[in-house]
Amino acid sequence: MPDTAIEIVEVAPRDGLQNEKILLSLEQKAELVTRLIDCGARRLEVGSFVNPRKVPQMAGTDELLGLLPRRADVTYIGLVMNMRGLERALAAGIDEAGAVCVATDSFAMRNQGQTCEGSVTVAGQIVRAAIGAGRSAQVTIAAAFGCPFEGEVPEERVVAMAARLCEASPREIALADTIGVAVPAQVSRLVRRVRAVIGAIPVRVHLHNTRNTGIANAWAAVEAGARTLDAALGGIGGCPFAPNATGNIATEDLLYMLARSGIATGYDLSRTIEQAQWLEATMNKPLPALVSRAGIFPPTQKQEA
Repeated sequence: MPDTAIEIVEVAPRDGLQNEKILLSLEQKAELVTRLIDCGARRLEVGSFVNPRKVPQMAGTDELLGLLPRRADVTYIGLVMNMRGLERALAAGIDEAGAVCVATDSFAMRNQGQTCEGSVTVAGQIVRAAIGAGRSAQVTIAAAFGCPFEGEVPEERVVAMAARLCEASPREIALADTIGVAVPAQVSRLVRRVRAVIGAIPVRVHLHNTRNTGIANAWAAVEAGARTLDAALGGIGGCPFAPNATGNIATEDLLYMLARSGIATGYDLSRTIEQAQWLEATMNKPLPALVSRAGIFPPTQKQEA
């Protein structure tokens, strides 16, 4: 039986926006973050410190940090791919560094110009340096459930990567279904196998809904012992280096499932739906999430997850 509380890391400002064609201003991004905090978000991935020529939506993340409200109960996460990115993140005042390694060489080379092995080494260096600078740090294993270039990813490889990453003492290790190919049985099995080798370090799971299995995978992850899940308001986003990428699992869809299952998240679902509708208007296009279209059930009942 799952625990009665799950943490959600809101990734709309980074992984949500990075693959969208519409470029939001820094002021609009800051408003998005503020609205998410009002919904109950307390850990938010607000941007990445990467080359803006490769990911134009992430230009100005350094400046964005200066526009965000500072609260003791809110953690701002910045994605960093290398030590230069970490230096920028620390200077900008990020609370937590999110390092990334990739489970295949083909994807790792396209994503960050490194081999799989090299990405694990650099991720460990980033975590150690961030902790040494007095910040929190975590690592995501990208393409953990499948690669668009190499196909199936051996679970043994992902488990071995997680074991190596433990040596850097990250606050958590995330398993990412970067291209949305996972199914619940696979998610359950890999979460359990990774938990068995990383001891007290928590497992986070990052899911995309490319093949409409994202919410089912989220439940499988929770049942297997993951206590933190990533989600994006409205279901926006996707990896710009993954062919045919579609969005993340939607925050409001995840909240609905968890709330109806008796699992708390600290979010207000009604407010989250309102903010998803604001985001849809801001981006001037329909967003993939379903609950913000269908509404809460029972329809007159306010829900908190």
